[in-house]
Amino acid sequence: MTGLVIKNTGSNYLVRTDDRKLITCKIKGNFRLKGIRTTNPVAVGDKVTVAATDEETGYITAITPRKNYIIRRASNLSKQAHILAANLDQVCLVVTLFHPTTSTTFIDRFLATAEAYRVPAVIVINKIDLLVEDDDREYLSAVKYLYESIGYPVITLSAKTGEGLDRLKDCLNGKITLFSGNSGVGKSTLINDLIPTLNLATAEISASHDTGMHTTTFSEIFEVPGMSPDTYIIDTPGVKGFGTLEFDRHEVSHFFPEIFKYSSGCRYGDCTHTHEPGCAVREALDENLISQSRYTSYLSILDDAEEDKYRKGF
Repeated sequence: MTGLVIKNTGSNYLVRTDDRKLITCKIKGNFRLKGIRTTNPVAVGDKVTVAATDEETGYITAITPRKNYIIRRASNLSKQAHILAANLDQVCLVVTLFHPTTSTTFIDRFLATAEAYRVPAVIVINKIDLLVEDDDREYLSAVKYLYESIGYPVITLSAKTGEGLDRLKDCLNGKITLFSGNSGVGKSTLINDLIPTLNLATAEISASHDTGMHTTTFSEIFEVPGMSPDTYIIDTPGVKGFGTLEFDRHEVSHFFPEIFKYSSGCRYGDCTHTHEPGCAVREALDENLISQSRYTSYLSILDDAEEDKYRKGF
């Protein structure tokens, strides 16, 4: 029989079969992702073949080829990867400008990975109710303008007050959407707003470090009521950093749309936009046509691509 992986608990996978039965499964066989060693070879959103041992348990024996996925470097600094979710229509990256502050480097690394794996990305800026000073509102406008000028949709909202929530609902309707972001940005609160019956756990921000505490333990997919069929949200544990994986240093610029746009004017086809003469990207940077924060994020990913930066995982 076939079904959809709707929850990953680390050791087991919950599969909803095509006739909507729920079966707890383990993996049978060796699943590899293009030769990359992963911490979770099966991911939420995978369409799988299941051999049932009884009515409630079974084995996953095959994975239907994925149309896409989001992947990040595992947190142990090895070359292992962790698949956040598969077969997505889009990803909503939930960020906050304050309490806690999501760094633009984190945002840019996530967006670059979404570009690399062909997943459309939407930036959701939560907790705008905290932005009461003029300087805070100006910063919000600047961040919004930066990413919209590149081509990313940006939704500003407050999960606490409900402001902006309708626009998010319109964005989600009829799609399978991965929610991701740092711990403490309000993902669980947002999902509770969209699916009130879930009552996902939420936690206060750490007063000493102004960082979030993990409340979501495992990735899971939820159907969103009151919308068109096939509207789903995939909730994932909050992440502190976002390690990119297996990027060729000469291809990193492809995942920054505005850098890629100007790179066509570079003197050398294999320009890394760091030191080469006749670099149109650095000229655009000097003319403020490319943001310094985005260029810094680009350089940080190039640094990831250096050989032996991370110890071997196997």
